[in-house]
Parts: sequence; structure tokens; C-alpha cells
Amino acid sequence: MRKLKLQELNRLDVEGYKASTKIPVVVILDNIRSAMNVGSVFRTSDAFAIERMVLVGITATPPSREITKTAIGATSSVDWIHVDDVQDTLLELKKDGYTIASIEQTDSSQSLLDWDISTESKIAIVMGNEVDGVSDEALSLSDLAIEIPQYGTKHSLNVSVCTGVVLWEVSRKMRG
Repeated sequence: MRKLKLQELNRLDVEGYKASTKIPVVVILDNIRSAMNVGSVFRTSDAFAIERMVLVGITATPPSREITKTAIGATSSVDWIHVDDVQDTLLELKKDGYTIASIEQTDSSQSLLDWDISTESKIAIVMGNEVDGVSDEALSLSDLAIEIPQYGTKHSLNVSVCTGVVLWEVSRKMRG
């Protein structure tokens, strides 16, 4: 066994990525405090070829040294916008036929493992602030809340790790 060299991975360049088919998933970062978390989500979003990201409120935006450090170029490949308020964005996505899924522990959350996603779904995934979670405004407009089963002593995962787990499962289900 040997590790593959980067050129052996046959990855797309940015132009090829931009032209490639994406899964109909929008990742919404709802007031994320850490620019390094934002950069990590850019990199993960590139890996799973999502449609775009929406950075809300205080969420850091490119160009940023911390984002660049963890995104490793994904800010050039992943489409993104910044908005001040999450409500208008979620209402627009609902109007466009997206299911709004907040990744949050609530009294009616369902397990990520049980989330029924068809290959025809259009999904907006809301990831919340590192301390306060998904905002009440976003949660009130959500169609469902999803949580990742956890078996240790901690109550939550880091937002960038959580996004990776969720996007892996969503991508796996959407790609059949």
C-alpha cells in the first residue's frame, strides 16, 4: 500500500468544479463566531459538491486569513453570499422548494440516521452558533430539526465537524 500523490487523485480544477453538477444543498452558517470553522465548512462543502453557502450575520467572510488557512482554496470553488438576516434567506429558499433543516437538539429533533432524504430533495441545512446554536428566528422557519446521535459525555460536536458528518450523510443519501 502507498499513499497517492495529489496529481493521482484526479481532482477537478476550480473551473471544472464550477461547471460540475452539485447536489441541491445550501449550507447556512447562522452567526458562526470562528473564522476557522467557516473555512473548514468551505472545504467540506467543496468536498461534497454542494450548491452554495450562505454566511449570516457575524459569520466571517472571505477574504480572511483564518478562513484561507482552513479552506485551502475552497472559497474560490464554493459559491457563497453574505446576508445580515437569516429570515429573508430562509423564506426565499422555502419559496424555491427547499426543505429547511436545522441541525439542533430540540424536543422534536429526529436522528440524522432516520432522516428520509430522496434523490429529488432540495435541502437548506442551518448550522448554528458555537455557543447558542441555531437562532430562534431560523428554528421557527425550519421544517425539521436533525441531531447527530452521540454516545459520550459532551452535549455537542464542533460546528465544522458536525457539518462534515451531516454533509456526508446527506450526500450519501442524495447520490443514492
